[in-house]
Amino acid sequence: MNATAHNAGPPNAAATPVLLLKRGEDRRLGSGHLWVFSNEIDTDATPLTAFAPGAIAELRSHREAFIGYVCVNPHALICARILSRDIAQPVDAALIEKRLRAALALRERLSSVPYYRWVFGESDQLPGLVLDRYGDLIVGQIATAGMEALKSQVESAVRKVVNPRALYWKNDSSSRDLEQLPRLGEVAFGEVPAEVAVEEGPLSFAAPLAQGQKTGWFYDQSANRARLARYVAPGARVLDVCSYAGAWAVTALHQGATHACCVDSSQTALDFAQANAQRNGVTIEPMRADAFDALKELASQGRRFDVVVLDPPAFIKRKKDIPQGQAAYRKLNQLALEVLADEGLLVSCSCSYHLSAEELVNAIQTAARHSGRFVQLLEAGGQSPDHPMHPAIPETRYLKAYFCRVTRGRLS
Repeated sequence: MNATAHNAGPPNAAATPVLLLKRGEDRRLGSGHLWVFSNEIDTDATPLTAFAPGAIAELRSHREAFIGYVCVNPHALICARILSRDIAQPVDAALIEKRLRAALALRERLSSVPYYRWVFGESDQLPGLVLDRYGDLIVGQIATAGMEALKSQVESAVRKVVNPRALYWKNDSSSRDLEQLPRLGEVAFGEVPAEVAVEEGPLSFAAPLAQGQKTGWFYDQSANRARLARYVAPGARVLDVCSYAGAWAVTALHQGATHACCVDSSQTALDFAQANAQRNGVTIEPMRADAFDALKELASQGRRFDVVVLDPPAFIKRKKDIPQGQAAYRKLNQLALEVLADEGLLVSCSCSYHLSAEELVNAIQTAARHSGRFVQLLEAGGQSPDHPMHPAIPETRYLKAYFCRVTRGRLS
């Protein structure tokens, strides 16, 4: 059986071409995974070159049993992603709207206000799509050729489901390079502001949009910031490393801290951090510097903090970066311990999928051993529930956060 080339976008079910797997390659997919790798395809029977990027196909086993409808990218290592396992439900506008409504139902149970990650890719059965909601503004990111081909259907479904005033595509992620997609930002509809507004618990924030990180805000840390309350003693001194727009620092000040220093290499981020502090009736001390350099400088000044939050960008983006990244996490935690007061709290985070939770614990413990400190792990956090994890796809679990009590002397 030969596949026929197909233009990007969903076809009629009757015209849907077929993609065949090699013998035995359906087992992982049968357990729930959604990704198909190019070396799993029977390219003699169904050559990938017959498909245009973003085309929809029927994925079948080597015995031609239907597995699901997939979006195809012949140029990517992950050459197909399952969008529907129901043979009666092809990939069309109705399916996308159904998925968006299901995702929205979860978020509305989690939050009483419309500020959250609305769609989290594979975990919401929409591989390659992220949608963040900022009130009546939606900011989206597309990471796959298949979702790029379905972009107009997504835009239409967004209008039907929540009818926001604007939708902005912030497609500047490096993940698009793997799918041979250009990096760009574009307005889908409406008037898009220069910054996003966020409500998180009793606090309100703003962050840059086009020049900001990710979609503008890090909703994945909201649950961890809420966890901080039980550990911030009245009068605490807080150091927020890689602070971005100051969410950790402002949260800690609201929870009873009296001083917070924000460290970031971006002046724009620090400007937003100061504005966010003022917006919530507190003040922060900004420090523009590289995180490693800042921690060394603060230690040389004899500065000490009761709470140190480490929330760095991903040091490990690819497997080949693992050794260097592990060393960076160890070093950053060791430098943090040098400025942490006795019985202080260290919040150590990693958003690197390729760094396991156990490896982050090892980085913390190694840093403590070299610093002559004793660490007690009090609590482990992960991404907020609006970033649900797909049990069959480990890659959807990426954020780790450890809350640690640290004392001066080594204890037995």
